[in-house]
Amino acid sequence: MPRRAEIQPRTVEADAVYGSVLVQQLVHRVMLDGKKSVAEGIVYGALDRVQTRLKRPAVEAFHEALDNVKPSVE
Repeated sequence: MPRRAEIQPRTVEADAVYGSVLVQQLVHRVMLDGKKSVAEGIVYGALDRVQTRLKRPAVEAFHEALDNVKPSVE
């Protein structure tokens, strides 16, 4: 418990390419040693590959994959 003011949680802004907060969170999880441009290259490269193979928007496939992984019942 801090002695001073309340700690304000930071909000994650959407990424520049897809406009998705989840993609930005994925970039942050992949990032090592603060190398954000390398992490963005990895994530965006993977999403481009998904888009060419599935022939549909990569963000939709990413959201569907996350829905498949999440538990359906608490």
